[in-house]
Amino acid sequence: MEEDNIKRVVRDAYAKVAQRERDPLKLIPVGGCCGSADRAHEISKAVGYGDDELQSVPEGANLGLGCGNPTAIATLKKGETVLDLGSGAGFDCFLAANVVGDAGRVIGVDMTPEMIDKARSNARSGGYTNVEFRLGELEHLPAADNSIDVIISNCVINLTPDKGAVFKEAFRVLKPGGRFAVSDMVVLTALPAAVQQSVTAYVGCLSGAILKDAYLQAIRDAGFGDVRVVDETPFSLECMANDPTAQAIEQSLNLTSEELRDVADAVRSIKVTGKKP
Repeated sequence: MEEDNIKRVVRDAYAKVAQRERDPLKLIPVGGCCGSADRAHEISKAVGYGDDELQSVPEGANLGLGCGNPTAIATLKKGETVLDLGSGAGFDCFLAANVVGDAGRVIGVDMTPEMIDKARSNARSGGYTNVEFRLGELEHLPAADNSIDVIISNCVINLTPDKGAVFKEAFRVLKPGGRFAVSDMVVLTALPAAVQQSVTAYVGCLSGAILKDAYLQAIRDAGFGDVRVVDETPFSLECMANDPTAQAIEQSLNLTSEELRDVADAVRSIKVTGKKP
C-alpha cells in the first residue's frame, strides 16, 4: 500500500472508532481478552493495566486499543513533561497526568481529528488542566526540539509507514537525558504476502508490524542508547481463533490453518525503553 493510502485508511478507521460506529480492528496478543463482555476493560487488564488505573480516568477514555501499558515502564516523576504518540481518546495521557501532577504536563498527539475532539472532551469532563491534545502526524511531531522529558506510545508506531522517521522525531523533541517507553507490535518472521498487503490487517496492527530486529535497529539508528526490550508477549493462537478481527482477517484472506498458526507464531507485543544521550 502507498504511504498516503495507509494513512487515509488508518485515519478513517479510527475516526469511526472515536465516533463509536464500530470497534477498532485490533489484534490483542493475550488470551484473556477474547470474547469478553466488557471488551475494552478486559483487554486493558489483560495487557497490564490495573483496576485502579482503569477507574482513575474519565469515562470513554479507554477504548481498549492498547497492546501493553507504557506508563508502567516509564518511571514517570512529578513535574515531568510527557508526550504520548498516538494518544487516541487520552487514556495513557490521563494516567501519566495523574503521576506528573499539576507541576507536570502531558501532551497527546494524534492524526485523527475525531480522536482529538474526543480526548479534549474527556479532559474537560475529568477536569484535567495539565493535559493538552495536538493534531499531528508522528513523523512530523508538533513539539519543539529538546522540550520533552518522556515519550510514551501504545500500539501505534506500528501503524506508521515510516517508523524510522517517527523515532528520529522522538529523538528530536526529547531533552538530552530524556527517555521513551513504548508498547508495540512486531514480528519475528515475515508474514504471508496476503497478510502484508491486507488493509484489514494493517488497521489491525498486523501487516504494519515489522521485524523485531528492524524495529530495534530503527530506534538505535535514530540515536537512542540503552535500548532494551523489557517485556515480550506471544500472540495467542487461541485468542486468534476467537477474536472477531482475527476471524475477519482469516476469512477475507482465506488463510489455511497452517498459515494462521504461522501468523500467530510470528507476532509479538513488546515493551521497549531507551534514552537520549
